[in-house]
Amino acid sequence: MSYESLRREIGNVPNLITLGRLFLVPPVIALMHPTDPLRNLLAALVFAVASGLDLLDGYLARKHGLVTVFGKFVDPLADKIMVAAVLVYLVHHGLVPPWIVVVLLGREFYMSGLRLVAGSEGVVIAAGEGGKAKTVFQLLGICCVLARYEYRMIPFEATLNFWRVGMAFLYISVVLAIVSAVTYTLGFGRALRARAAAP
Repeated sequence: MSYESLRREIGNVPNLITLGRLFLVPPVIALMHPTDPLRNLLAALVFAVASGLDLLDGYLARKHGLVTVFGKFVDPLADKIMVAAVLVYLVHHGLVPPWIVVVLLGREFYMSGLRLVAGSEGVVIAAGEGGKAKTVFQLLGICCVLARYEYRMIPFEATLNFWRVGMAFLYISVVLAIVSAVTYTLGFGRALRARAAAP
């Protein structure tokens, strides 16, 4: 890829949005506070915006035919950096058990390695429903844990403890992470066996 081609790819709108998501990570971390509900709510909102931009850049890239090599590399990388950075700081603040972060990040490293090996064997591992559901619950869980306090659900009198809801979502994401990783691995194994059995 030439320098001009790379510059054009970086400069298209979906890829600029992807890069912009990375610049939202420091504000999320800076807003996190041990006792200030407003700052933590703002951190959750900024993270929610960053998560929403992930959907927007993918939609625009597909709609306008702007899917690029640079975008295919940077988009998942931005996802991982965003999630990993915030999860690590949530552990630092004592809001998330370390083992959850180890499982979720370990799964991401494992899947990156599996896709690399699969690609070398000519097998494409596309994102499945389990992996997509894992991501949704993971992002929702992080948003809720960032908000973390008990808020009244206007216009109702009931309150909702966002930390408990967020942890429930994260536990679900851990289960989906493990199940989807096993599913991808078995699918890769089946693809290799089918290719070996082909005449």
